[in-house]
Amino acid sequence: MRVAAAQMDIAWHDRAANHEKARQMATQAKGAGAALLILPEMFSTGFSMDSSITAESLDGATPTLLRTLAREQGLAVVGGFVLARDHGGPQNVSLAVDNHGNDLALYAKIHQIGLLGEDKSYQPGDWPAPFSLGPINAACFVCYDLRFPELFRLVVDKCELIVVIASWPAVRQPHWALLLRARAAESQCFVVGVNRVGQGGGLNFMGGSAIIDPLGQVLAHGGDKEALIVADIDPGKVAEVRSSMPFLKDRKHHLFKELAESREPAASSGQQTANEEKLE
Repeated sequence: MRVAAAQMDIAWHDRAANHEKARQMATQAKGAGAALLILPEMFSTGFSMDSSITAESLDGATPTLLRTLAREQGLAVVGGFVLARDHGGPQNVSLAVDNHGNDLALYAKIHQIGLLGEDKSYQPGDWPAPFSLGPINAACFVCYDLRFPELFRLVVDKCELIVVIASWPAVRQPHWALLLRARAAESQCFVVGVNRVGQGGGLNFMGGSAIIDPLGQVLAHGGDKEALIVADIDPGKVAEVRSSMPFLKDRKHHLFKELAESREPAASSGQQTANEEKLE
């Protein structure tokens, strides 16, 4: 599967301009032969804490755009926006849709970065939302989630691809590069990190989007300018790496019993129900 990561310079609070740029990048991705396009966190507004501007319903302009791009270009699409909810506060989410524009998974960001006040503006999710793209099983996390390896451990047995969409500030850019490669190597799967560039909300962003293989090797890198990066990923490579270096089998699951076993049935059931309601 060929994956395209859209490293955008996001116009602050300008949904129309950002939607047009996403359309352009979707056309480029299709021209490059991609089957999956990934857009950054809150790509339509920038990483803003003003939910009066960012929040949209599930049939709002941004999720509708994701479905439209998928249908028009014949691409699966993953992108981030803020979801307004009838019950509870808004959430920073990612939406994955298939190449026919059908919703596959809605994931609400679990970890809010208190350093930037996100926890005061948005409500956290509580469980991952894996999905399938033909032969590829995937999950999407959002930005600050990258700092929490236990979250990746919850999906690693189900996924060949983990996506991280982000608005990761330049001041902590070395950690972005380091942690993306670490998550790929320790999970022995492909990791695609998609970060923005430019300025917004008083922060600078340096991109550094990357497509990384199961050995932690960088297949494509976006540099620090707006770019569309493309690389091929193969689930067979994941199987090969995990077979030749079977490190994952040596995990001590009892150490995470409360998280991975005791909590999963209730939490996953509740999250699944919530996702199903949101996707109806």
